[in-house]
Amino acid sequence: MPPEPVPGPAGSRGLPLEGLLLLCGLTLFWGLNWPIMKIALADIPPWTFRTLCLSGGASLLMLLTLAWGGRITFPPALAPRLALVSLFNITGWHLGSAYGLLNTTSGRAAIIGYTMPLWASVLSVLVLKVRVGARETLALGLGLLALLLLASGDLARIGAAPLGALFMSLAALSWAIGTVLVKRFAPWPMPVTALTGWQQLIGALPVVLGMLLLEPAPDPAAWSWTSILAATYAVTVAMVFCFTAYFRLVELLPAHVAAISTLATPVVGVISGALMLGEPLGTSELVALALVVAGLFLIARRPTKTRA
Repeated sequence: MPPEPVPGPAGSRGLPLEGLLLLCGLTLFWGLNWPIMKIALADIPPWTFRTLCLSGGASLLMLLTLAWGGRITFPPALAPRLALVSLFNITGWHLGSAYGLLNTTSGRAAIIGYTMPLWASVLSVLVLKVRVGARETLALGLGLLALLLLASGDLARIGAAPLGALFMSLAALSWAIGTVLVKRFAPWPMPVTALTGWQQLIGALPVVLGMLLLEPAPDPAAWSWTSILAATYAVTVAMVFCFTAYFRLVELLPAHVAAISTLATPVVGVISGALMLGEPLGTSELVALALVVAGLFLIARRPTKTRA
């Protein structure tokens, strides 16, 4: 895994070109994944769906790592740390978000799920002892204001169906803990593709057990082609590209900044949910998009003065 970039002078930009390209792709493809997951879960039970995502994503990531000449082995002493980050980044997030999607719309699930940067920022201060600067605080504030705006019209429905909100809140907290732990335990002696693949593989173990115990045997013949195509997208794009891009951003940036940089994703999720599933879309979504873009501009131009 390449070393973390050494901070440049005060006037340098905090997000390199690689990070900007990864962030653009991550925002678009992860945002689209919310309504796409909703489509897949219409036919595929949640434990089965997550088993497909994690096992398929891990297999592809390991093959890609080997094809690119990388190593997928790691010292045995690293196993407890890898298991811990996998539990929070993968098992907790994926199961919480799957059940959250079953109990609310894809747009609302994305909104609640992306309160993660708030938790990640707090945990970064407590665990990593970082100092959150004025630009980052303002960017986080703009992003959370956008989320509040998106959620404001749905508060009554969230209250009427609290299970969806509860599952998504727990998923967001789990992801934040995992993000901070990945940074806390860095550097990792493997390429980011292997790190992502191992997390998915280890995090899949309790999910596979849950599928075997809680759901009937998978019956692909009963799944519609739209659900199968949606699951294929979730495996190849969301699990392989998006997760790898995210953990690469965690390498390039302090943990809380990487987390804040994901705040545009729920806006794409809400808009794509409206276009693909007919979910509500109005002025609030457009205003939220403007707020998030402003926050991301602050992050992209952030002077890099400290390291996490």
